[in-house]
Amino acid sequence: MDKIYYHFPNEKLIGFFDMREPVYFARDLEFIRQIAIKDFDNFEDHVGFIDSESDTLFGKSLFLLSEQKWRDMRATLSPAFTGSKMRHMFELVVECAEDMAKYLVKDVEQGKLIRWEMKELFSRYTSDVIASCAFGLKVDSLKDRTNEFFTIGTNSLNFSSLKVGLRMLLIRTLPKLMRAINFEFFPLRTKKFFKSMVLDTIAEREKNHIIRPDMINILMQVRSGNLTHQHDEASNDDAGFATAEESSIGKVQVKRTWDDDEIISQCFLFFAAGFDTASTVLSFLSYELAINQDIQKRLYEEIRDVNNTLNGARLNYDTLLKMKYMDQVVSETLRKWPPAIFTNRKCTKDYECDVNGNKFLIERGKTIWLPISSIHHDPDIYESPKQFNPERFNDENKHKIKAGSFIPFGIGPRNCIGSRFALMEIKALFFYLLLNFTIQPYEKTQIPLKIAKSAVGWVTEKGIHVEFKPRN
Repeated sequence: MDKIYYHFPNEKLIGFFDMREPVYFARDLEFIRQIAIKDFDNFEDHVGFIDSESDTLFGKSLFLLSEQKWRDMRATLSPAFTGSKMRHMFELVVECAEDMAKYLVKDVEQGKLIRWEMKELFSRYTSDVIASCAFGLKVDSLKDRTNEFFTIGTNSLNFSSLKVGLRMLLIRTLPKLMRAINFEFFPLRTKKFFKSMVLDTIAEREKNHIIRPDMINILMQVRSGNLTHQHDEASNDDAGFATAEESSIGKVQVKRTWDDDEIISQCFLFFAAGFDTASTVLSFLSYELAINQDIQKRLYEEIRDVNNTLNGARLNYDTLLKMKYMDQVVSETLRKWPPAIFTNRKCTKDYECDVNGNKFLIERGKTIWLPISSIHHDPDIYESPKQFNPERFNDENKHKIKAGSFIPFGIGPRNCIGSRFALMEIKALFFYLLLNFTIQPYEKTQIPLKIAKSAVGWVTEKGIHVEFKPRN
């Protein structure tokens, strides 16, 4: 292998994985496409931060399932994330985006300065979106700062806290003992909360014949076997989403019944994946717009022009997809600040490699790390990679991007199934924020941002602080 990455922006990430066994760090783009797409059958599993037996709440989720169980679940859930399903769910997303903008506008009317740490602000938005779209709940985490949905989610997913870190350490180092005493990664309170929320909602809907365009409704169809595949036209919301070649696994119709624990696990996965990653991307996007006022101005002009065509109506999914510069800005944010800085694949069958004439064997059970962030910041792939430049993704340039070099949601059949949802969640909020506010740095804004050592993803030393100033 002629090119290997050794650099990760956060070396402490290795604490989540068993480093007693060697791993392969892959950089060669053709090799990555080879194992993630063409020879996917040899590398279809993930290595998770916990195994599927360490937690009943998360253990049956799509992310931790392997081999045939993963194939069945992925094929079953794929119809839930098509463009047609997103159109229906978008109504719930845009309602949350409008609510946040209105809340901040009201603060301005009361003479308040709109200065937040962005992760804190946007975590409340993503919490409300997931509550509505996944669980059918109306939650306002800005008005009700300590609501149970937000606080339980925040505490459960705070990997920098001592309690969460200790639970992780015990499960990673003493897995057999922890299973013997029924000690799981997520606390019993969290498990009971999500289980009752999902099952009570399903029972109420079945009793009263309630239909709502959210994840609970989709999973009710999954459980009953009534969710069917639909063809979706290609659209520009597919940044980072699988190509037809990569998504073929999802076109297989699966006929089987999923139990309550499996349904609950998928709901919790939707919560866990969306709560942190989307708020992280939103935070870095706000920072980039604050320090790149020319880009923010051009994006606002597109938003203003689109809003004028709506004639007072609410933003809709199809209109959002037509916003080219919005897509460029979000894509460049995902390039510079990918929500997952790396992913991995586990070899499920002995595999003979031939990379640029170098032949070697990858044995069954070995792990290959795919360093997403390092690829996105490779100057041989992206000119001036530290520069925030949405023009990389304009109509003239986007075809120049090398295959396999833009993978913010992963690559191949095992990519992020919820990428379309994440994109519309991010774009919808910034449509309404920039319609009402300019985003500016102030004395508390750290320029440039400095990345701290952390157990997960991108964490800045001092947070991301910007100010929202009202437009005329």
